[in-house]
Amino acid sequence: MPQELTLQTLQDLLSGDAVAIRRVQQLLPAGGPGDKVFPPTYEGSQYAEENRILDGREIPCVLLDSVQSQANRMEQALRETFYRGQDQEADIPIVLVDFVSAGLPEVGELTSLDVPHRLADAILRDSEYEGQPFPQSPIGRALTEASTSNATGLFQFSPTSLVFGVWDSTGKSGGLGTKFQRVLVGEVIAFFATKGVRPTSRIDPLGIELDAATIYEAADGSVWSLDANLAAKDEKGNPKKIKPSETNHGNVTPTLENHKTKQRNHGGISFEFAKQMIVISLPAIRRLHFPVGGREDQRRNAAAWTALTALGIAAADLSIRKGCDLRSRCLLVPDSSRPVAWECIRGDGSVESFSIGDSTRLLREAASAAEALGLPSWRRKPWVLRPSGKLVELVRRNRKSGPVVED
Repeated sequence: MPQELTLQTLQDLLSGDAVAIRRVQQLLPAGGPGDKVFPPTYEGSQYAEENRILDGREIPCVLLDSVQSQANRMEQALRETFYRGQDQEADIPIVLVDFVSAGLPEVGELTSLDVPHRLADAILRDSEYEGQPFPQSPIGRALTEASTSNATGLFQFSPTSLVFGVWDSTGKSGGLGTKFQRVLVGEVIAFFATKGVRPTSRIDPLGIELDAATIYEAADGSVWSLDANLAAKDEKGNPKKIKPSETNHGNVTPTLENHKTKQRNHGGISFEFAKQMIVISLPAIRRLHFPVGGREDQRRNAAAWTALTALGIAAADLSIRKGCDLRSRCLLVPDSSRPVAWECIRGDGSVESFSIGDSTRLLREAASAAEALGLPSWRRKPWVLRPSGKLVELVRRNRKSGPVVED
């Protein structure tokens, strides 16, 4: 059995010659061998297909979950585990924007674990902390003043930005704003992948026929109308006619093509196996420095590295434990014939396996050890921001301009 990773062994890894921590898990479709799954589609309704080298051969592969998507899933796992509402303790630093008190309860609370650009997100940038615009607040200054030689402020307010990466591309320095690379990356890839087909058809219980009536696209957003005077106009100013199937009435002839694009439907893929690969770069973590009061201490740096590595491990572990349901018709399960273990890669390429017990306990121990050496404590109450007046108004106008949905 692999040795369980403890705080002491993690500290030893970071003070030694370890260069990476990784976890590779082989996955299969929940439906069993041969079952199809549906990858994400990109511009032009394309799958992300590529060949990868495995055992000296080029293998057809398809991306099932990107680096960005895996990071988002890990952040959501942290949020679900540690965040229990702004009136309770959060266990890890969290910044949130409270849209409820601003009169937008339907938006709710958005935290630094929800927004796509973490502490550098425009939603935070356009909010206020204790009456100050975010960029001028202590939290905002921690972002704009951060660098690899002084990451103490980010460690205090948003350590997840140091783990998953952050780029303040819209701040006062524009593209030259604060930028930290990801130290944790993960993705899910299907190997030996073959594309399938997807038929489409529909039987209308009302039996609406194509020649039942002349149907027009409605100008008021209510989809369709039988009155030409209420119709939207084409480029020549004539009422726009549409088919019953375009209003979701009428039958759809069984086909393998999209009736709008006239292109063959993407029908998912089948594959021999998939892999979830997660890597934490220890050299990238060791590049970060954490002075306090203008003074740097190597023991303090090492404690911060340990806490950030524990945070990355916890994020990955908690996400994995929640299952690998990536999207509709893309549920993956572990291959029980392929035992998985966390691994440490040494500087000479040698590999050591270890197991993860309670990753949340490991994270709390690492954070406490960092605090004991003088690093900022991880505040257990979220920092609450309020959206600026212009942001609230923008959200309201956007909602008014959207389609009207009637009960």
